[in-house]
Amino acid sequence: MKTSHSQLANLIWKVADLLRGNYKQSEYGRVILPFTVLRRMDYVMEPTRELVWEKDAAYNFPDKDELICDQIGVRFFNRSKQSFKTIAADPASARKNLQDYVRGFSSAAREIVEKYEFERQIVRLDNAGVLYKVIAAFADFPLNPEQVDNHDMGVIFEELIRKFADASNETAGEHFTPREVIELIVNLLLAPDLGKFNPGDVINILDPACGTGGMLSAAEEHIRDQAVPGLNVEVFGQELNAESYAICQSDMMMKGHDPANIKLGNSFSKDRHHGKTFDYMLANPPFGVEWKNVEDEVKAEAEALKHSGRFGAGLPRINDGSFLFLQHMISKMRQPSQGGTRLAIVFNGSPLFTGAAGSGESEIRRWIIERDLLETIVALPDQLFYNTGISTYFWILSNRKDPVHKGKAVLIDARGYWAKMRKSLGEKRKEITEEQTFEITKLYGEAMDAAADPSHWGHGKVKVFDNEDFGYQRITIDRPLRQRFELTEENVKALAETKSFAAYTDGQLLLEAFKPLIGTAWPTRVAARKALLAAAAEGGVIWPGATVDKAIWNAVAVSDPVGEVQTKKGEPLPDPDLRDYENVPLKEDIDEYFEREVRPHVPDAWIAEIKDPKTKEGSRAKIGYEIPLTRHFYVYTPPRSLAEIDTELKKLETQIQSLLSEVTG
Repeated sequence: MKTSHSQLANLIWKVADLLRGNYKQSEYGRVILPFTVLRRMDYVMEPTRELVWEKDAAYNFPDKDELICDQIGVRFFNRSKQSFKTIAADPASARKNLQDYVRGFSSAAREIVEKYEFERQIVRLDNAGVLYKVIAAFADFPLNPEQVDNHDMGVIFEELIRKFADASNETAGEHFTPREVIELIVNLLLAPDLGKFNPGDVINILDPACGTGGMLSAAEEHIRDQAVPGLNVEVFGQELNAESYAICQSDMMMKGHDPANIKLGNSFSKDRHHGKTFDYMLANPPFGVEWKNVEDEVKAEAEALKHSGRFGAGLPRINDGSFLFLQHMISKMRQPSQGGTRLAIVFNGSPLFTGAAGSGESEIRRWIIERDLLETIVALPDQLFYNTGISTYFWILSNRKDPVHKGKAVLIDARGYWAKMRKSLGEKRKEITEEQTFEITKLYGEAMDAAADPSHWGHGKVKVFDNEDFGYQRITIDRPLRQRFELTEENVKALAETKSFAAYTDGQLLLEAFKPLIGTAWPTRVAARKALLAAAAEGGVIWPGATVDKAIWNAVAVSDPVGEVQTKKGEPLPDPDLRDYENVPLKEDIDEYFEREVRPHVPDAWIAEIKDPKTKEGSRAKIGYEIPLTRHFYVYTPPRSLAEIDTELKKLETQIQSLLSEVTG
């Protein structure tokens, strides 16, 4: 009887019994995963082993690996005379023979093994006295292609990856996305296209922060489930963490994909898929990741290439690179004329609203929404991820919306779809069940219906908006500067301590001249100036220059709500302390809003002109975009009545008295 995927995965994972005492539980995968890869590769290479030796001996030049692969028709090979069979047959030389075997791989396969730091594990296992036992165990596992095809091998390896994730949950959030989150995001990403794939189609999928490849595997499986004849799915990824990269490459190789499609490196500073576009993209990048270490490269590209590069829409704050990931993905969307692209990304709440009008984040949101790329945002429950309990959101973007969806975006509130886990894993205390995944996917379908037909609007968990609804005009409200003028001991002392007055050579003489006026107040600037000038002249002091003059008036002037309005060239000066801001909906007229919302409360206010620091051009408003999802789904809960609270308090008092009576007898 054929062994099931789970049985084989469990059998392989039982090797962990040999590691106990020498490895921590979170380290088991560092041995089990690469050994699984090597054992599978050993089986796959068996039919061509002797032919490889023949070709390898025939070519006497470096960098011949690719030529040998092409001639034999394989993705990798091993030139060593060792195999798992020969290594297992010689216990005394297990370490030496295994090292010889690992070093004999062709360059592409050797790179994967090196990223596992496998030779270090060989030494560690040998020093612990368990190396041969592990080799012997893997030599017996039935992982040959005749019994386990590529798809089944991929499923087994994925099961091992999940076991590794569970075993290393103290750091799992850095590299692993919970399985149910992956399934949900894949469902929503692909939902509009299911049933539309044709025989012979080639579907390309990218994850630029692919981790161990869970999202890529789930997306591929979901598409293959459509059972379309000849449908070819190619997956691509890039990953910064070397261990995760090695696992992902291994997983792709186990499934028959080209592992070279998975690249190592920072997607921001070195785009390893430069110039390529994709049918689908999805990612769960680290939340709030700082990008200071690649700041120079990112800024250089943004300034040099602008919108012909990846970051033309703007740059976010240095401590959160979320929008850099999204712009990177957008740059790889196919043109609508070539079929277009759908993409999905997991964010925390920050990208929804962080940054005022004109900031990098706001400008990026504006660019995305004004290009009509935003399709849907789904609010998820909190406590879904291993390393954080914060709330998360799916952003789904598309440049091939149906005509009825153009100019609109949908918000979905799925925060209530969760079940409590029996056992927490790090910060993960909640999970989304299969039934709830189905319900959210159905809700997404209803949301698309709502976007197409206004009569569906109003579903409690679905809100449909015009793109302009997320935009606002930030206006500056100024009020006149009102002041009175007075000379007191305090402001004379403050004047003397200013830097400009301290450098003034006749400063002490001027202060002496001012002494008779201490305690005097003037209602107008003209009256104050007349008195101060007269005092200086009487003291024989020439009135100082502009810098000291400004210091004197800063000290003498006092804000007063009923004071004199200060003017310049006949126009009132604004009071910086009374300056305020209003966000006017993009669809509203600024003047109408001002007359309705501001003028009745502050009749002397006006809308200030804002000057762009770069262009020096003036405008009355800055355009900003934000997506206040929580506010749109807020439901007011009225406070309980005083009578209800009083009744509850009396009930509690009775219970307390009863308990006290039991204690005191």
